[in-house]
Amino acid sequence: MQIDPNSRNMQGITSFLTFVALNVLYLLCCLPVVTIGVATSALYEVTIRYSDDERGRPLKDYLLALRANAGRATLVYLALVVPAAMLLFSGVFWFSSSSPVGAGAGLLAFLAAAYLLTAFLYGMALVAQFEAGTWRTVRNALLLPAAEPVRTLGIVLVPVTLGAVAIVFPVFVVVLVTVAFSVGAYASAFLFRSVFTRHMG
Repeated sequence: MQIDPNSRNMQGITSFLTFVALNVLYLLCCLPVVTIGVATSALYEVTIRYSDDERGRPLKDYLLALRANAGRATLVYLALVVPAAMLLFSGVFWFSSSSPVGAGAGLLAFLAAAYLLTAFLYGMALVAQFEAGTWRTVRNALLLPAAEPVRTLGIVLVPVTLGAVAIVFPVFVVVLVTVAFSVGAYASAFLFRSVFTRHMG
């Protein structure tokens, strides 16, 4: 019995194993926390390219993207995630006051934090796709969620759904560790490409 490496089944298995390896590599690169930004931008760069039929060498391309995007991705990450974390902390503080004003302020803080975290996803995809200054990237990342609310909802639903399913069904953590982030990024890649074609072309 001969196995044809070019058969559709073998190509499918190869692609699946590539996404598993990419997922594990991504999680390892996120462990220092401060590297979450560059790890995410590299993942988006590979999956956006993959979604455009530029197969390349995903694992090697990921490592190259880590190196190329390190400085800019880290600065954009800090510019968007640090204030988001401060807003989340502020929201918890206001909600603990147990007053209507505190509840209102807490809700606004949480909404602002959610917007910044959404902008972070755009920021990492922008770093992956375009050569631009840090502050221009941050500005565009802040503008795009409001400019594309429907596609943005789709982009946000990917990580939110993964997190929610993992909380409700703890066994799903196995899927998160093996393939969920890389496949989720691949699904988001089509939405990012559509947004960038409309606004960044």
